Amino acid sequence: MFWSRAARLLCLLSFRRSVLFLCNKERHGRVRAECVQSVCRVYGARALRSLLNMSVSRLARGCSRLFLLELEARAEPLCFSLSSERSASTRADAEAVRRAFGSARIFSLLVDGGGGGGRVQRARSHAELMKTLHAQLPPECSFSPLTSFLPGAKDSLIRGFFLRDESASNSTERLLSDFKQSHSLSVFSYERDCDGQYWWCQEMFRSPATEPEAGQNQRFYVTPTTAPEHHPAILNIINSDVFYRLEDAYQVLKECRNIIPESKAVLEIVDQQLEACRQDKGFPVIVLEGLDATGKSTLTESLQKALGATLLKSPPQCLAPYRQRFDSEPPLIRRAFYALGNYITAAQIRRESSQSPVIVDRYWHSTAAYAIATAVSGPVEKLPSQGSEIYEWPSDLLRPSLVLLLTVSPQERLRRLQHRGLGQTEEETQLEVNHLFRQKVDEAYKRIQNPACVVVDASPSPDQVLQQVLRLIRNKCHL
Repeated sequence: MFWSRAARLLCLLSFRRSVLFLCNKERHGRVRAECVQSVCRVYGARALRSLLNMSVSRLARGCSRLFLLELEARAEPLCFSLSSERSASTRADAEAVRRAFGSARIFSLLVDGGGGGGRVQRARSHAELMKTLHAQLPPECSFSPLTSFLPGAKDSLIRGFFLRDESASNSTERLLSDFKQSHSLSVFSYERDCDGQYWWCQEMFRSPATEPEAGQNQRFYVTPTTAPEHHPAILNIINSDVFYRLEDAYQVLKECRNIIPESKAVLEIVDQQLEACRQDKGFPVIVLEGLDATGKSTLTESLQKALGATLLKSPPQCLAPYRQRFDSEPPLIRRAFYALGNYITAAQIRRESSQSPVIVDRYWHSTAAYAIATAVSGPVEKLPSQGSEIYEWPSDLLRPSLVLLLTVSPQERLRRLQHRGLGQTEEETQLEVNHLFRQKVDEAYKRIQNPACVVVDASPSPDQVLQQVLRLIRNKCHL
């Protein structure tokens, strides 16, 4: 037993030194993706992810990571690395840093993966930290999203915040020290160089005994770099924002059982529903998708009568008592909850389609489109490109016979919403005030494939739309 543990320890230390060597190999730029892939082949991707999560501050100091700072939704983000030496920068680069950093005191916080809590705890820590920042930061402070990542390496993304402090007091430092005590964080401060042309950073509140190999707390210079073509959040979307297998979403809620009691009840419902229905579908299954106020409810009820069909909704009614609880959780947990709702709906579809056609008000397309649009900030061009695996249908989820995407003009949709006065989710509310988010949701809908959506103009009268849709169903589903 002793020698077994000793061997594992020696293997881990060797692995850690290998990765840190590779991460420090290029002191002035990014780690080559092939270096990371080589370590994955030798030691395994899971081991690499574990080390990356445990060593946020060490890797940040080692200049291996890129940092993406987003101050405004429509503005081009600032992408930078940390270098141990000053490097020449263009006037445009210097101006980009000056605009982002300004004359304020600057701090950044990255949510570590330490403490043995894993991704669930890290996601909750990030959400709790954001609430704390909103509640406790003085009025002179503002903060923006900051993302740290290894270029091209999946599951390497670490989230945090970039703070600008316009005050002259030390209250912010005291708050950050308190945050460090109550959250698993790496905290950095940024200052101007003596000639005022460069910014450098160093870690705050670090115990030298924590990582003796790091030596003294060094200064690292902010070096602007070219931003990636697509948002780095894309590296983390699969099975963090969008789930492609039942067991992956199920596992997230299993990890939540001790901290969210409702998780156990939801998992029991999933088990019951899946066990109760094993047969394949029979009659056609038609899914209606679209933003709120595009006419889905009216059309689904009309189709139900016209086809003698069964009407189902996703998320299913059996999860209604738990929606408010999970809507308050961070995206990882919330998305897993709604993904499980799709598998429950699939079980209901199998059961009902053996007797009659089935109409479904929203299904996986909605879950994926909203998740992708939320995860990827910035303009529509930052979304995963057409044909990406992110838009593929889950292999173990029942596929519908036909998916119809109802669309109306933004002006018409707003007019309809004003007459509804119904409660909305946070994302649905965001659609009303954020034109950019609405564009991304709409584009994500249209890029999902196998099956893809058939776009239907829902602007005409309800009867005209019904007749148009009935013709599509008869042609494509042979009813």
